[in-house]
Amino acid sequence: MKLKKKATNPFSQKLKELEPEIDLNISERLDDNETAITQVFANCSDLVVRRLLMFGSMPAMVVYLDVLIDKQLWDDGFLEPLMQQETPPIDSSSQLKEQLEFRLSSIVQPAVVLTMKETVGRIVSGETVLFVESSPQAFAFALKDKLNRPLDEPSTEAVIRGPRYGFIEKMDINLALIRHRLRTPRLKTEKLSAGSLSRTDITIVYIEDIAKKSVVEEVKRRIAGIDMDSVLESGYIEELICDHPYSPFPVIQATQRPDMASGSLIEGKVAVLTDGSPMVLILPVTFWFGFQSAEDYYMKFMYATMLRWLRYLFAFFAMTLPSIFIAVTTFHQEMIPTSLTLSLAAAREVVPFPAIVEALIMEITFEALREAGIRLPRPVGQTISIVGALVIGQAAVQAGIISATIIIVVSITGISSFLIPNPGMSQAISIIRFPLMLLAATFGLYGLGIGLLAVLVHLVNLRSFGVPYMTPLAPVNFNGLGDTLLRAPWQIMRKRHKHTRR
Repeated sequence: MKLKKKATNPFSQKLKELEPEIDLNISERLDDNETAITQVFANCSDLVVRRLLMFGSMPAMVVYLDVLIDKQLWDDGFLEPLMQQETPPIDSSSQLKEQLEFRLSSIVQPAVVLTMKETVGRIVSGETVLFVESSPQAFAFALKDKLNRPLDEPSTEAVIRGPRYGFIEKMDINLALIRHRLRTPRLKTEKLSAGSLSRTDITIVYIEDIAKKSVVEEVKRRIAGIDMDSVLESGYIEELICDHPYSPFPVIQATQRPDMASGSLIEGKVAVLTDGSPMVLILPVTFWFGFQSAEDYYMKFMYATMLRWLRYLFAFFAMTLPSIFIAVTTFHQEMIPTSLTLSLAAAREVVPFPAIVEALIMEITFEALREAGIRLPRPVGQTISIVGALVIGQAAVQAGIISATIIIVVSITGISSFLIPNPGMSQAISIIRFPLMLLAATFGLYGLGIGLLAVLVHLVNLRSFGVPYMTPLAPVNFNGLGDTLLRAPWQIMRKRHKHTRR
């Protein structure tokens, strides 16, 4: 006796042949839709599938992830209006949508969903999807839980004068902070996503008729071309879309300050907001942008100009001071005054290592202490970074491992790096410092000169979304010099830079 084969449901059979992100139209039967959803979200304990009688007599089903929805909004703004029984006859999907819009509050309005792939995408994004018996479409409702935190002062950028609040991990809040400062309909926002698993929301922000359309299109093209399972932070995007990922210099600016992001948009730049990250990316940028601070525009232009020159000077010290010391003490002692030479010789008399080894020991130790001060809890970290450097340095001098002179050189170098307001630029200079030290120890000042020339050639060849990195000096743009080497008065800075104009 042969057993009869159980009849297979065509909907379920097709479902098994498809990938987890199923591209299938929504069925008119609730059972088929429930089967599809439960198979896609198998072993997901936070998935909720609930049957109900909508408007008293209409079979329906709601699906959502319990950890992502706002419980109060679900109860008061969504479930309670649906359970009300007084309703006129509903004969079509359009009438059903109108009735839902009429019953629900303005903050809980339906969006029509036609495919199962879109349904899955909306569920994992925190929305609630409503299926209705005999309807070939579903309705999605934004009942997301607002995972917000208070607006705090930016932790990566010290605020001396200006707004004390910074961006947070919620992209909608960050966009609102920009909208609060730029109250114009010309501020455009375009939403994308990246990451096949994370599906991270990304928003491109720019001012129409000011930002170059070619730059906006190029940003969208590069973000759309990201092929990764997950994009968890804006740092992923910064590395994946920049022109020169192997260069130590930042060709995209990351900021946590809404005023800096708004000012950059006014200049014609583009901002990239990433959901889950408090850092907003600004592009295109130039080399000089790494030495500018938002406070430069909130103070007297004369003092701001002096501060900029101070940053340039000490950035040069941060890059080259250890190399100059190594080259002069190793190869060019005739350049040192006689009294200073005798003092250096007396200090180094008990030191067993050459100058390059001393400098490397102290530079690596300093970088380690600085990193430890960042990683440790804040009260302990400050103590480790300051007291640790003093104790280790003094003990090393007394033990005769290093000389007191190299302590002074490394200390000035460390202080110089702290004057650079852009962390990315400070990191780039710290990286370049070490190969310059090796060149100085090998070839003296000639090696240092060759290294600086190579850095200059590299900077001239960099591009940030088509903009030369050394603009407005190479190529020369006299209009931009007023906000580069100087901070000219506002009466003079009335034109945007040439590289950001349409």
